[in-house]
Amino acid sequence: MTTELATFAGGCFWCMVTPFEELPGIQSIQSGYIGGHTDNPTYKDVCSETTGHAEAVQIRFDPEVFPYRKLLELYWQQIDPTDEGGQFYDRGHSYRTAIFYHSEKQRQEAEASKQELEASGRFDKPIATEILPATTFYPAEEYHQNYHKKNPAHYKRYRSASGRDAFTKKYWGVSTEQKQSLKDSLTPIQYQVTQENGTERPFQNEFWDHGEEGIYVDIVSGEPLFSSKDKYDAGCGWPSFTRPLSAYHIEEKLDTTHGMVRVEVRSKLGDSHLGHVFDDGPGPNGLRYCINSAALRFVPVSKLESEGYGEYMKLF
Repeated sequence: MTTELATFAGGCFWCMVTPFEELPGIQSIQSGYIGGHTDNPTYKDVCSETTGHAEAVQIRFDPEVFPYRKLLELYWQQIDPTDEGGQFYDRGHSYRTAIFYHSEKQRQEAEASKQELEASGRFDKPIATEILPATTFYPAEEYHQNYHKKNPAHYKRYRSASGRDAFTKKYWGVSTEQKQSLKDSLTPIQYQVTQENGTERPFQNEFWDHGEEGIYVDIVSGEPLFSSKDKYDAGCGWPSFTRPLSAYHIEEKLDTTHGMVRVEVRSKLGDSHLGHVFDDGPGPNGLRYCINSAALRFVPVSKLESEGYGEYMKLF
């Protein structure tokens, strides 16, 4: 197995772990400090702006499964690359953005990726993110590692209040113009489900008893959501899964409509209504993601590579 390191600074390192974890080929993610001029800095040192370090994450990955260019694509979607003074709520040099490359190939790919983003016109300001050679990476204190798992409530409040999620949706989600054209590109039931929080009929939908191997993606945004490996027959008449492919692409919201208290499931970037999640599933987490077929598009194993989801081939 071939492994490489990728190191990204994107503001608060708590928020830079979840987008990359659970992806195929990702072996480990560590939060830490890089790019400074002192040895063994502490969190207090870095926040004092005296060491020159930036908060960053270092990812060990298998490039044959998840290529570096895909990591770069995902990285750009997590940050405001035009902000030179920090990221969102967090201000200062230690919260700057930067790509720290570990090889000449990584440098070239990072430069090309940055140029593509600049040329896309997605942002109306210059891209300020630096591309720099990797220096010594110092792991952060243990309580910072996987902070989102140790303190999930505080993490979610912080991430939302910081403005990061709102920024991501604004620049990388489905635009207002795209949403307005969905009535022409979706079928009536697909539009009703994804845009009007509708529910299709049980046992009368495309995937409730579908058994082919592959992944299910958001019909609107194409985000990878669920795998056939985690699909099972819950007897409810809708596609049911024990878990999502990656929690990053799923948002859960309290739903009190129709006189019930439920947890709604939506896609992160597409903001599509998908269904609901219940705590009566057979998997290790005891969850059942009950999803509308009309919110999904199926990509069979034979087409994963050609449709840009090649990293999921390893699952099968």
